[in-house]
Amino acid sequence: MKIKIDNLKKTFGEKVAVDIQQFEINDGQILGLVGNNGAGKSTLFRLILDLIKADTGTITNGGVDVAQTEEWKDWTGAYIDDSFIIDYLTPDEYLQFIARISGISDEQLATQLQKYEHFMAGEITGQNKLIRNLSAGNKQKVGIVAALLLRPQLLILDEPFNFLDPSSQSAIKRLLQDYNRETNATILVSSHNLNHTVDICPRIALLENGRIIRDIDNTDGSAEKELESYFEVD
Repeated sequence: MKIKIDNLKKTFGEKVAVDIQQFEINDGQILGLVGNNGAGKSTLFRLILDLIKADTGTITNGGVDVAQTEEWKDWTGAYIDDSFIIDYLTPDEYLQFIARISGISDEQLATQLQKYEHFMAGEITGQNKLIRNLSAGNKQKVGIVAALLLRPQLLILDEPFNFLDPSSQSAIKRLLQDYNRETNATILVSSHNLNHTVDICPRIALLENGRIIRDIDNTDGSAEKELESYFEVD
């Protein structure tokens, strides 16, 4: 799905959280958002998902204004943090709940979950643990898998590599790349990890004080040096 941002501004008191005049994310792109803490990455995602209201401006998702209609929810999946999940359920109960309210049959759910077995690494389903008792990394896996269940055409993940061990980080990189190839879905990922972002994102937007200060073509992995220079990574 194509995302279009026009004259978007969000402030919290005197702090400008997001200030983006014009920006477009093309259908089928994997876009990485990078920036220091407070740069505006999570706020931008929350605006795209209509979780908070902009002061001015519009965001269109698939041609519809996210603040004016809920149509975009039919093709959008997201995981921002563990507030997105119901932690007094087990992962199996939660994923079954998401499937049922989304019209996914038990057979379809089983087929979908098979695609993510490597990522779940035998630690999510069939464990009979409440989500609130899982590690932070496994909670994150539950949220990401739930976001993928509807096979969304827009997938938004905020810091998906956080809390994951190296094997799971590698698995999710392959998962997202494969998902993009299979479905041509647009994928938006924010991360503090420059290496992971460069590995999977052909386009990277660098945010500073709520503004996109660089729009970097990373089709050949060339963004790494530019980002390391900006963040002064030795």
